[in-house]
Amino acid sequence: MHKLSIVLISILATGCTAKYAQQDVSVSQGKLDRQMPITIATPADGRYETKPYPASGVMTAAAVKAAFSHYSNRVTVMESCRELSCLKQHSSSGYYVVPEILHWEDRATEWSGIPDKIEVKLAIYDTTGTEPLESTILSGKSKWATFGGDHPQDLLDKPIAEYVRAQY
Repeated sequence: MHKLSIVLISILATGCTAKYAQQDVSVSQGKLDRQMPITIATPADGRYETKPYPASGVMTAAAVKAAFSHYSNRVTVMESCRELSCLKQHSSSGYYVVPEILHWEDRATEWSGIPDKIEVKLAIYDTTGTEPLESTILSGKSKWATFGGDHPQDLLDKPIAEYVRAQY
């Protein structure tokens, strides 16, 4: 009976934590300069199949800004820009960060057992480059035991913050 209790507790504990993954697309050899300003694009809103998620792009940009704000005093989000060329038109110095929502899935996990999922690509450019200095795909899957209230945006902060920390 004691062994069965341990197994059940272990299964429940693994269902009580969100899971994150990072897949690097390109990796820089150096670290980012803390003195350089950061300009962040606002990605298009995410969608799952035909269902759009309004304001998911703004929430993603805000999570990216919060992460970079720990390392730079000059972090700006350009709500009117979605890609690098627009950022370069509006800012001529620093790093450009272009997030892209690849997957955004909000599920009623507490009822269905199907987790919320996100997948966000982040590319960091310098002012002269057309190729990213760094690029990665961050993904997250919500915990199974949500008891309501969890959403895909709740999965943004931790993987983005860890990725940005590694860049400095």
